[in-house]
Amino acid sequence: MSTAAALRPGAGDTAAGPLWRRLLSGASGAQGRPYVLFSLPAMIIVAAVIVFPWLFTIFMSLQDWRLAEASTFAGLSNYADLLRDERFRAALVRTLYYTALAVVLPLLFGTVAALIFNRRFPMRGLLRGIFILPMMATPVAVALVWTMMFNAQFGVLNYLLSLAGIPPQLWTYNPSTVIPSLVLVETWQWTPLVMLIVLGGLATLPIEPYESAQLDGATAWQMFRHITFPLVLPFLMVATIIRTIDAIKSFDIIFVITQGGPGTASETLNIFLYQQAFAFYKIGYASAVVVVFFAIIVALSLVLLYLRQKTQWTG
Repeated sequence: MSTAAALRPGAGDTAAGPLWRRLLSGASGAQGRPYVLFSLPAMIIVAAVIVFPWLFTIFMSLQDWRLAEASTFAGLSNYADLLRDERFRAALVRTLYYTALAVVLPLLFGTVAALIFNRRFPMRGLLRGIFILPMMATPVAVALVWTMMFNAQFGVLNYLLSLAGIPPQLWTYNPSTVIPSLVLVETWQWTPLVMLIVLGGLATLPIEPYESAQLDGATAWQMFRHITFPLVLPFLMVATIIRTIDAIKSFDIIFVITQGGPGTASETLNIFLYQQAFAFYKIGYASAVVVVFFAIIVALSLVLLYLRQKTQWTG
């Protein structure tokens, strides 16, 4: 076929129909179906619910817009203000600190719990069911319960400390202990999730390496270090990804218990964003915070996904 003939309208048409129609229908031989047409409603919903709000958020981040006032184009000035904002930088550091603790501690305790529940002992099923109860509660309900427990005068935590001869603590009322106290709530609620993920990984491990190690006289610690941990590492990475994304966007527990206090000692990026948007009504500035926050989450997710790929194994 000559070049001129190939460029003529309809030159690519066959007995199966015009080229555009076959591409639109996703045809494969004579049994093509309109897959693209069937997916159009979902694509429209995704565009309306996800794509458009993000494009509008980026647009708002370029505006100097306060609620109930006319907006004016500000370019990148909101982002420049963010770089100079010490409160934003402090909230960012606080968020990373909170996230690191809220990921490491559930991973540690969840792995230990999975190793315990992976063994057979009486009433294992009942105890396992009780252990996963915290993750079934809503974060707001959990936060309200722990708010009462953290009370410096009437809280049950200080009562338990007094039984052990330890002086009472201020918990969330002390700027130096408020973040660890909030992480304690996160750890209590989400350690069961890590336990379930790691426990599922332990159930898939092959038995042959352990039999060989026992014949070679390996200790329990050696088998864990050289067999169990490397094989269960991909499942730990899955738990790490889930916990990192969940912890870095934590809002409800922090807001209900401290609202970012005392002062700004527990003000993470989510609380900072809320304050800028709904307390100071700086919608354009808050939108810039959202864009930067989203970029941070995407970067962390890509790093974790890369590490997840590096730890894959084929059984």
